[in-house]
Amino acid sequence: MRPPGQALQPRKPTLPVTRPTVALALGGGGARGLAHILMLEVFDELGLKPKIIAGTSIGALFGAAYASGLSARLIRAHTEEVLSQRLGLTRYLLSARSEPVQRFLNILPIRSSLLKPELLLDHMLPSKVARDFAHLAIPLKVVATDFYAQEQIVLDSGDLRSAVAASMALPALFTPVTRDGRVLMDGGLVNPLPFDVLKGDADVTVAIDVSGAALGPGNRVQPTAFSALVSSSQILQRSIVREKLKAQQPDIYIDVEVDEFHVLEFHRFKQVMTAAGQAKDQLKRQLERVLTSQTAEMLPAASQSSAPSPPKKRLSGLKRFARKRSL
Repeated sequence: MRPPGQALQPRKPTLPVTRPTVALALGGGGARGLAHILMLEVFDELGLKPKIIAGTSIGALFGAAYASGLSARLIRAHTEEVLSQRLGLTRYLLSARSEPVQRFLNILPIRSSLLKPELLLDHMLPSKVARDFAHLAIPLKVVATDFYAQEQIVLDSGDLRSAVAASMALPALFTPVTRDGRVLMDGGLVNPLPFDVLKGDADVTVAIDVSGAALGPGNRVQPTAFSALVSSSQILQRSIVREKLKAQQPDIYIDVEVDEFHVLEFHRFKQVMTAAGQAKDQLKRQLERVLTSQTAEMLPAASQSSAPSPPKKRLSGLKRFARKRSL
C-alpha cells in the first residue's frame, strides 16, 4: 500500500525479447546430405525458424521441403519411407532415364544411365512441397550452375521444382535442366556451400557442410570408373569449400563427419543419420550459446539513467559476431 499523497507510478511496458535472426545454408553432398534432416530437427527443437535458407543440390532439396513449412519430423519420415522402398525406387529411377539414353540402352546393356532430375523429384519430394517460390513459408535461394555462362546462378523466384532439379543435376548422372533459356546443372560445381549468398540477410549465418573429407588409409577401396567419375565432383566441391573458408566464414560452421559414405549410397540412410548425430548435438549447443549471447546483447537498457554495463566478451568458439543492428 502506497503512502498517502504519493502519486501512482505508471508501470513501464515490458518490451518483448528480440531473438537474432538466422540464415541457414545447406550444402551439397549427395547421400551425405541426408544429414541435413537432423540439422533441421535442431531448429524445430529450439523453436527457431530461419529467416532465409540457401541450398545447393541435396541441400536445395531439403531446403525446399523445410521452406515449404514442413517439419523436420515429417521430412524424415517421408525420406525414410521412400528410401526403404528400394524396389519401387529402382523402378522409378529407370522410368526417369532420359529418352536419348533409353534409346542407347536398347542397343547396349549398360546398367547406369543419365536420369531426368525433374521426374525423380516428383518421387522424392513430399506432395506438400510448394510448386512456386512465391508459396514458400520461408524465403529460399537455390544455387545452380549456368553451363554456357560457366558461372553461378541464384534462383529465388518462379517454378520451384525446376530450380531444385537444376541445382542437383550432377553431370554423368542427371541431364541438365533448361530454365528461362539457360542450361543449368549441379550448383556444387560453383558453390557447394552457399552461405555467401546469404550475406546481410540475417544476424547469424549457419552453414552445414556435408561435402566430406579425405579417407584414412584403412578405408580405401579401388573405385570403379563410374564411382571415380561421380566422386570427382565431390573432390572439387570440397576444394571449393576449403578455399571459400579461407576468405570468409559463417558465424556457425558445422562440418558433418559423413566421409565414409559414397555420394550415391542413399540405401545407407540409417547409417548416415546415425553418423550425423554428433554434428546435430554440436549445432544445437552452438545455436543455444549464440542465441543466449545475442539476445542478451539486443535487450534494451532498463532506463536512460542506468549506468552502462561493461561489454560482454564474444564466445570463444566463434570466429565473428560483429554486425550492425538498429535497435
